[in-house]
Amino acid sequence: QVQAPLAAAPQLDARLRFETFVQGRSNILALGAARRVAAVEPPQFHPLYLRAETGQGKTHLLHSIAAATLARNPQATIILMSAEKFMLEFVSAMRANDMLSFKARLRAADLLLIDDLQFIIGKDSTQVELLHTFDEVMSSGGRLVVAADRLPHRLDGIEQRLLSRLAGGLVADIDPPDQELRAAILERKAAALGVAVPPVVLDWIAQHFPRNVRELEGALNKLIAYAALSDAPIDLASAQERLAETARGSRARITIEEIQRVVCSHYRIDKSEMASARRPRAVARP
Repeated sequence: QVQAPLAAAPQLDARLRFETFVQGRSNILALGAARRVAAVEPPQFHPLYLRAETGQGKTHLLHSIAAATLARNPQATIILMSAEKFMLEFVSAMRANDMLSFKARLRAADLLLIDDLQFIIGKDSTQVELLHTFDEVMSSGGRLVVAADRLPHRLDGIEQRLLSRLAGGLVADIDPPDQELRAAILERKAAALGVAVPPVVLDWIAQHFPRNVRELEGALNKLIAYAALSDAPIDLASAQERLAETARGSRARITIEEIQRVVCSHYRIDKSEMASARRPRAVARP
């Protein structure tokens, strides 16, 4: 009998469940696909590839899938690991001449979830092993979910066969939350903490922290902590005073990815066209 690795009994964050994931227009496809992977019926797509920038909820969905699968089948073998951990275990197994055990543990998974795939791409031997692992898991009836901060074809140095596997399933984007979703997330967070926060304060935070959910919740945590420690009320004036500098910093860090996304949306072109060697007039200007 194959001994299950520590990763097969993942230490799941109890806060990261489908019940605590706030649905909006920017994540509805990813959420629906994640629920389908965790359901009893086999998903119509394989694998599921979640694409989201940092702090948009892809790790939340990975933990949610694992938790829901365990709730449905407590005997399921689940491996939830980062791509970096996969690489480290792979190298360690090679050095210890223990590749057979490494392969057997991973390929016996009923559900394999790999986070931050972008950190493994470019390392040929690791990519080949990852490809074989994916093939074995899927051919044996296991389920596979991968998450990264960019689309499969945007992964630098990706091996063509691995790209084909990843793009052959469902690629579900999680876009930055809009104002409505950000406000709903804050409202859910405040309720979970048992703190009454005026709607006008939640709206102000949602407006001034547009980048990702982590910064959004961090701002609310900071305001609540200040109010609790100083015995001050939570109101709009307090939010503006305590969070103004942090809000300016949040807006200042504009990434290349964000610029590309907005430009592509405005000119109605795909991001892959901007990276192509072909530069027709419709692409050259954007």
